[in-house]
Amino acid sequence: MPEHTDTYEHLISLLDSSSVDHRLIDHEPEGATEAVCALRGHPASEAAKCIVLRVKVDRRTTRHVLAVVPGDRRVDLDAVRALFAARYVGFSDAQTAERLARAVPGTVLPFSFDPDLELVADPDVVAQPKLYFNAARLDRSLLISGADYERLAKPRVERIATPASV
Repeated sequence: MPEHTDTYEHLISLLDSSSVDHRLIDHEPEGATEAVCALRGHPASEAAKCIVLRVKVDRRTTRHVLAVVPGDRRVDLDAVRALFAARYVGFSDAQTAERLARAVPGTVLPFSFDPDLELVADPDVVAQPKLYFNAARLDRSLLISGADYERLAKPRVERIATPASV
C-alpha cells in the first residue's frame, strides 16, 4: 500500500499554522480502533472513527461522505441516508476511499482534504474534550480537543452514530 506522507504533512502544517494545541503519540503500527485505543491508553469513546461512504442520491448522482463517529459507536447508515435524502448509502470500496481520504484504511483522518469528500461528524465527536485519531499513519496518532477539531475541519455536525451493539 502506498504511503500518504503528504496527507500527514498537510495535517501537521494545518495544526501548526492554526496554533492548535495537539500532541503526537507514537505507537506500534495499528489501524483497528479498539486495538489502537488500547495502545494509546484511552477509552474508545474518545477516538474518532472515520468511514468513507458512498451515497447514491439518485440514479445519476453519487456523493462521497467521510462519516466521523466516536470509536465505540458505528455509523448509522439510515441516518446518513435520511440526511442526504438518498436512495442508498453503503461503504465505499477501498480504492475510492483511499483516493478521496488520501490515506490507507485504518489511517483515515477526520478531515477532508478533497472537495469530493463531504465531511459529516457526529455531535459526540466534536463534544469530546480529548479526541484521538491516527494521523494518516499506522504508527502515529494525534490528540486534539473536539472543539479545535470542529473549528479546523469544519464538519457538518449531525447525529450519525448509533451504539455498536445495535
